[in-house]
Amino acid sequence: MINQVTLVGRLTRDPELKQTTEGTAVAQVTLAVSRHFRNQNGEIEADFVQCTLWRKTAENTCQYCRKGAVIGITGRLQTRNYDNKEGKRVYVTEVVAETVQFLSSKPQPHEVEAPPKKEE
Repeated sequence: MINQVTLVGRLTRDPELKQTTEGTAVAQVTLAVSRHFRNQNGEIEADFVQCTLWRKTAENTCQYCRKGAVIGITGRLQTRNYDNKEGKRVYVTEVVAETVQFLSSKPQPHEVEAPPKKEE
């Protein structure tokens, strides 16, 4: 059997590092992946894919990536379910990352400063 997923997209928000009760690093990120065709209005749509990163992969991604960064993820598709507070069954499909590649160039110091002032 084969269960392999490869995605390239942009982070929809800054990744946030968390710890399990056992102290294992984990991060949940959402990757916006553009589709290869335009809709009826001529716009390119995107899929928003939930991804789970573990251990050093999670730590490095949280340290070096920010919202809008382009990353590549290779991993496996996983489904799970749980009962929410209202007792309703919730199904989750996500990609569990095995490797992450940072595809955006590292921001230069002048790119993170305030935008230039308008000339009067």
